[in-house]
Amino acid sequence: MNKYENAMKLMEEYCGNGKDNLIALATIALSPNAVGNPRPAVRMVDAYYEDGVFYVSTDANKNKMLEIGKNNEISICGLDLFVAQGTAENLGWVKDERNAEIRAKMKKIFTWFDAHGGEDNPDSIVLRITLTEGTITDNDKKYGEWQYKVDFTKKEVK
Repeated sequence: MNKYENAMKLMEEYCGNGKDNLIALATIALSPNAVGNPRPAVRMVDAYYEDGVFYVSTDANKNKMLEIGKNNEISICGLDLFVAQGTAENLGWVKDERNAEIRAKMKKIFTWFDAHGGEDNPDSIVLRITLTEGTITDNDKKYGEWQYKVDFTKKEVK
């Protein structure tokens, strides 16, 4: 198994297999700082992971979605296990036919979804976070490396 495959195996172990993951999602705030520079905005979100992509159930009117609408580049992290950059995309209403498979997974993975997902509201949407690059840390060196610098797009470890 090569280093990229090991890194993906770690991500699957950490975040995959139908787990509800609490991750930090950082965007660029709509208002600049006092001297006019962009500033970050971060919040915790529930997400599920599959093949280099995280899926989040959220409301289209939340600040994170307004910020992503202006700049879809994001950063995420999960405790001390990984940090990554990527792009975020609003896939639309969670009950849209094209989101049926994702919605079914959300209902299964997110135990809170039926009670709090608000899926009858057309502003209840699916946010897709596609990872582009990041660092995955294996504190136990399970597959030999301590850290994997991953290019998710090229499917390689630097």
